[in-house]
Amino acid sequence: MMKIAFFDYPVTLAEPPKTGGIRLVSYALALRLARAGHEVLFYGSKGSHQELEYYEDGITYRRIPDSWLDKVLEPLNFLDSWNLSNPKRPFYASKLFFCDFYRKVAQDIQVQQCDVIHINIVFQFVPLMRAYNPQAKIVLHIHSDFLPLFDPAMVEQCLKSVDLVIGCSDYLTNQVRKYLPHVKSQTIYNGADIHHFTISNEHDNKKTNKKDIKQILFVGRISPEKGVHVLIDAFNKVVFRYPQVQLKLVGSETALVPWYTLDREDPQIQNLRPYYQGSYRSHLQNRLTSTAASSVFFLGKIPHFELFEYYQQADIFIFPSVWNEAFGMPIVEAMSMGLPVIATRGGAFPELVEDEKTGLLVERGDADALAEAILRLLGDDNLRIAMREAGQQRAVEKFAWDYQAQKLLHHYQQL
Repeated sequence: MMKIAFFDYPVTLAEPPKTGGIRLVSYALALRLARAGHEVLFYGSKGSHQELEYYEDGITYRRIPDSWLDKVLEPLNFLDSWNLSNPKRPFYASKLFFCDFYRKVAQDIQVQQCDVIHINIVFQFVPLMRAYNPQAKIVLHIHSDFLPLFDPAMVEQCLKSVDLVIGCSDYLTNQVRKYLPHVKSQTIYNGADIHHFTISNEHDNKKTNKKDIKQILFVGRISPEKGVHVLIDAFNKVVFRYPQVQLKLVGSETALVPWYTLDREDPQIQNLRPYYQGSYRSHLQNRLTSTAASSVFFLGKIPHFELFEYYQQADIFIFPSVWNEAFGMPIVEAMSMGLPVIATRGGAFPELVEDEKTGLLVERGDADALAEAILRLLGDDNLRIAMREAGQQRAVEKFAWDYQAQKLLHHYQQL
């Protein structure tokens, strides 16, 4: 049996997650490793909790108190947001970024004598972990295509002592193999809890004939790179031709991905610049036609495991990202719930959605193509049913968390 330590950003609370995203990925994998009998630690911030250690479902949460040094250095984050730092060597990728937090994590892992250190995202702290834990195997898990944005010499130096880099899609892993060919890398897909996000055949049959008004669902950040403005433009066209439709947007409106973290050499990303001026919500509402406005619902952030009912009520799921997504967990959850998916042809999405079989793929930023795809599915019950069944099967066979955790354990053991 192995002793495995997980951590990512200092803002992550050391407790079970209430929302999706990277935190959920670590939790889902850690939970299954613990169930397999391994000792799993998760490091995060103390928050308002008094106790420094908490145990639940086989995972030990180790809480790191706030550091005066990190608070002193925190204003340096503004160097990135004000475009004052070197974009190839930003502060958030430097070794000063919450350096005291990570030093304390490295020291505690040394005391705990962990066999595997599973780092999410913060590649710059691989050398620190190695210095304190020379015998441990270090795994870096990346969730976006950010490494090629940085100075190659800096990245190479930081990853000299890493044992394995994990990408959450082949799109990401293949980038690493081209960028860092000497570094061992493997793909572990993000997944879905197929036991929770599932729907009965009986409900499916009722759903097919249940209502005149069809529901379109989006789940994700209400943020420019997610292409919500493209979806609004497409929906305006859809309502004009198919009035019996509603659009529900589920997601936080305050978690915009900072402009400086995006690949600004991508023309699609360059087109997003205007949406970072002022309120993105205002941009969206101003685009809505008077006909569409009454059929669009901004539902805000919903706790992850409460998303079930929104997937259950929907008829079509749409993920119109204009950047190259490294994965897209809501797509897999939607397929698991029997929803045909419309997504963009970029990043990892072609790995998730089989075009014309489990859903439809359209070009990034193309509102006309997105509208046509929506209208096609709205008007063809048989196609929706066929895609629903194929999508559920694909989610179970390829993206179940249990399967991904087994693959991860295999890679650990090979190290």
